Amino acid sequence: MVKRRLETMEENRAKLIAAARKAFAEKGYSAASMDELTASVGLTRGALYHNFGDKRGLLAAVVDQIDSEMALRAQEIGSQAGNDWQGMLAEGVAYIEMALNPEVQRIVLLDGPAVLGDPSKWPSQSRCLQVTEQAMERLIGEGLLKPLDAEASARLLSGAALNAALWIAASDDPQGVLPKAIDAFLALASGLLTTSE
Repeated sequence: MVKRRLETMEENRAKLIAAARKAFAEKGYSAASMDELTASVGLTRGALYHNFGDKRGLLAAVVDQIDSEMALRAQEIGSQAGNDWQGMLAEGVAYIEMALNPEVQRIVLLDGPAVLGDPSKWPSQSRCLQVTEQAMERLIGEGLLKPLDAEASARLLSGAALNAALWIAASDDPQGVLPKAIDAFLALASGLLTTSE
C-alpha cells in the first residue's frame, strides 16, 4: 500500500510537471492558470501544493527538468568532440544554441531568472558547474590550460555560456545574435589555453 501511494505521488508529480511545462511554454509563467493546469491532468490545487509548495516551486521543478535535459544534450554533443577541451567548447556552444528553442527561451531563460532569481544558484546549474570544474582541474593538470583556479575558470566559462544564452533569449533578433555570442564565447574560452590550439 505504501509503495502504491509513493507511485501515485510520483505519477501526480510527473503529470503536474508535464502540464506546467506545456502551460508555461505556451502562456508564460504569469499567465498560466494553476486551476486550468491542475484540472487538465485531473488533479486539484492541493496536489500542486503538496508536491511543490506553490506555483513558484512548480516552476523550479520544470526549470530543473528542462535545464537538466539541456545539460545532458550538451554533454552528448561534447562527448563526440576530438578531446576534452574541444568537448567542453562544444558543450558550451550547444548550450548557447539551445537558446533558440522557444520552450527553453520562455521557461528557462526568461521566466526562470525573473521568478527564481540568479540561475547560477539553481541546482541544475550547480551540477553543471561541478562537472565543468572537474574537467578544468583535469585540463589544468594536463597542462593544456593555464594554471588558474579551477573553480574560477569553470564559473567564468559557464557564466559566459549562460549569459550568451540569456542574451539570445532576450534579443529581438535571436538568430542574428547567435553567431556573435558563439564567436565571443570561443574567443574568451581560448584565453584559458596555455598555447593556441
